[in-house]
Amino acid sequence: MAYNNILIIGGSGFIGSQVVAQLARSGASRVTVPTRRYESSKHLLVMPTVRTVITDVHDETALDGLFEGVDAVVNLVGILQSRRGPAGSAYGPDFARAHVALPQKIVAACLRHGVQRLVHISALGADAEAPSMYLRSKAAGEAVVLADHALATTVLRPSVVFGEQDHFLNMFAALQKYFPVLPLGSAGARFQPVYVGDVAQAVVTLLQAHIGFGKTYELAGPQIYTLAQLVQLAGSYAGHARPIIALPPLLATLQAFCLEHLPGQLMSRDNLASMQIDNVAAAPLAAELGIVPTALEQVAPRYLAGINSQQQLDAYRRNAHR
Repeated sequence: MAYNNILIIGGSGFIGSQVVAQLARSGASRVTVPTRRYESSKHLLVMPTVRTVITDVHDETALDGLFEGVDAVVNLVGILQSRRGPAGSAYGPDFARAHVALPQKIVAACLRHGVQRLVHISALGADAEAPSMYLRSKAAGEAVVLADHALATTVLRPSVVFGEQDHFLNMFAALQKYFPVLPLGSAGARFQPVYVGDVAQAVVTLLQAHIGFGKTYELAGPQIYTLAQLVQLAGSYAGHARPIIALPPLLATLQAFCLEHLPGQLMSRDNLASMQIDNVAAAPLAAELGIVPTALEQVAPRYLAGINSQQQLDAYRRNAHR
């Protein structure tokens, strides 16, 4: 392991938990995961080299306190929804705080503490001229972390990420459990989903192999699907596939407007805007990352059918009469 004391900001979430687990297995002597709530990170404590710290990373003083002895930082913080900003603003205040201001604080802390390695997770399609606030704010965050050449920074741009406990396929599977039909906006939008374990492996490889300084890598799986195809697969694998009704643009916008004002915000107009451009990689996964992309069909049928790792363990015990 090239870097042994690693700070994972956003490490208690879906992707972060996989990154932390793979780093712990690969020999990192200490992995620190800041979190605002103990409950959201206690699943990481079974790993002996992982420690969690209850703190607010948006507070610069608190952030500084995490950097003692750190030799590499991974930033995984990202949100999907934001309030809208004033007229003419490129993105709303919540995106500005999470995707732009926090990376600025992380870069400044790295420079103050002499930390030279930063891996920053962005999003496929990030562009200052993108149609959505989300993608524009992600592009602004990339510009922040790549601006200072004193840092050895790598940006990863994953497509939509799938895996056990994802919020994408699981959501569509759950909706089809309760509704007889599924009205769907942007049904023809194209995605190239990437497995969460492959994203985590990319982070580990970058930290182990001393590669990718100043580079941006797109992370995508081996297959391209339309949104309708992904929704159909989610329903089929979960055992309750429903008919899909592709909505015209006006009705799709109306649906998104209604959903963004309901608890849980399953969809927003900004999410719909993101789907105006294909979420597809421009090139195959970079060979130097050494990853063979995992097909969605290899893993999604298992977890969407409700067969999680604990259920598998219970089955093994039963078969062994334990």
